[in-house]
Amino acid sequence: MSVLIFIDAAEGKIKKASLEAITYGAHIAQQLGVSAEGVVLGQITDDLATLGKYGVQKIHRVADEKLNNLDAQVYAKVIADVATATGATVLVCSNNVDGKSIAPRLSVRLKAGLVAGAVALPDTANGFTVKKNVFSGKAFANISVSTDIKIVSLSPNAYKIEAGEGTAEVVDFSTTVEAPKVKVTNVEKASGEVPLTEAEIVVSGGRGLKGPENWGMIEELAKLLHAATACSRPVADAGWRPHNEHVGQTGIAIAPNLYIAIGISGAIQHLAGVNRSKTIVVINKDEDAPFFKAADYGIVGDAFEVVPKMIESIKKMKGGA
Repeated sequence: MSVLIFIDAAEGKIKKASLEAITYGAHIAQQLGVSAEGVVLGQITDDLATLGKYGVQKIHRVADEKLNNLDAQVYAKVIADVATATGATVLVCSNNVDGKSIAPRLSVRLKAGLVAGAVALPDTANGFTVKKNVFSGKAFANISVSTDIKIVSLSPNAYKIEAGEGTAEVVDFSTTVEAPKVKVTNVEKASGEVPLTEAEIVVSGGRGLKGPENWGMIEELAKLLHAATACSRPVADAGWRPHNEHVGQTGIAIAPNLYIAIGISGAIQHLAGVNRSKTIVVINKDEDAPFFKAADYGIVGDAFEVVPKMIESIKKMKGGA
């Protein structure tokens, strides 16, 4: 028996969310007293053996070029083959875009119960119960899974990555890989130094910035903090920023360690997408803005006065001014 972890990658590089999933899966394996094993699909340039320091003991590699791009049906079939061959009783993946596509298909193939968006280790003392967010992050639910095989997808940035020592055994797994039905003809990368979904810090702007010409200070602050940039829906709808930066209930749901909201009132739809952030800082000149009720720290002031002072202070702290 084993816990099998899907190790997600893009362009041959292992994603940060996969390191969280590996740590999480390894801890479940410790609870159950079984081995922690991984499965990686496609041609990978990273050194897979080094992932052993996060707790995975063996990695099953299916290095078929047909798997270089995600086709959820094909991925689910291959992962299910590995799970069956290794006798996996628990499968773990990240609840990112790829995981959301693959996990339900795996659930059907393996007749396995699925908990999507877990935020803590399962309680295995009496059964298998997993805690997850519900109602757009306003509450938690404890879901009991009784099927022989269980699937858990972990909410990004919900579990701390732990690195120790160790090297994983990497073995090639042979299985039939079907031709993908989805053909990738073009790839357009989102701009930005840090991918929004993997960012530890996010600096976000709203209509209070008055126009796209004022976004320079948002980008400068983000660069100083090694953060990703984001925006509210009205900003994206107005064309001030690209839609891939839109966070909220109808955009991307994120859970960074620090979320800085500048000139955003904090409508309930926006809060639903960012309320899992560890720390929320709000800068708004309207002291009655709803966002202040959800904030850990708030600054009532004009963003055009506050943000430049923040930038100046950070530069001084870093010795750049």
